[in-house]
Amino acid sequence: MQIESFRKYFSLPLVLLSIVGVVFALVMTENTIPYFDFAPRKGFLGTKTFEVTSRLVFKIGFYIHISSALVVWLVGIPQFLPRIIEKYPKWHRNLGKIYVFGVLVFAAPSGLVLAKFANGGLSAQVGFTLQCLVWWFLTLRAFLYIKERDIAQHVRYMIRSLAVTYAAFSLRTESYVMYQFFGTKPIETYLTVVWLSWVGNLFIAEILLLTKIDRYFVKFIKPLK
Repeated sequence: MQIESFRKYFSLPLVLLSIVGVVFALVMTENTIPYFDFAPRKGFLGTKTFEVTSRLVFKIGFYIHISSALVVWLVGIPQFLPRIIEKYPKWHRNLGKIYVFGVLVFAAPSGLVLAKFANGGLSAQVGFTLQCLVWWFLTLRAFLYIKERDIAQHVRYMIRSLAVTYAAFSLRTESYVMYQFFGTKPIETYLTVVWLSWVGNLFIAEILLLTKIDRYFVKFIKPLK
């Protein structure tokens, strides 16, 4: 019985994705918290000019983005854990509301602010801007579909939304691989992963959807009353 229950709620890809998500969430938390000593040149901020980091709109956008993106990442992982979806539907829905609200109101809009100040010129600015707009749109569609009680489309769009959320992980991973194993120059690496991180994730998401992976999650979701 226990083996059957395990097979029902867990699959190897889901377990691996969850492990990656949790590990990266811990890394993101460890990297995010130090910024709240508000040192002007710490970490990522040190790559910006004083003119940029001194602007109020940049400061507000930066701190809203790093905090909201962390929350979105943390609540996004349990959204695809079948046992939570089926056994604790209220948790699933409440975490979903936090995820949607976090993306639509805070993470994506603040990301647009940062995109304006992105290093790497127009290509990077356009890449990050489109990422935020696509992220916002996919998350909104996922929300509207569940409001319409269209569970199948809700799951499909949540998979796409989470794929863009995971772009933060992909950007760092791809940067490391390109730099360490392919010897690309820093600017070449950066301008490539700006686009590859989220476009590549969406490509993988569409491949997964072609395998009907969404049907696996749909069966655990109870219709809204």
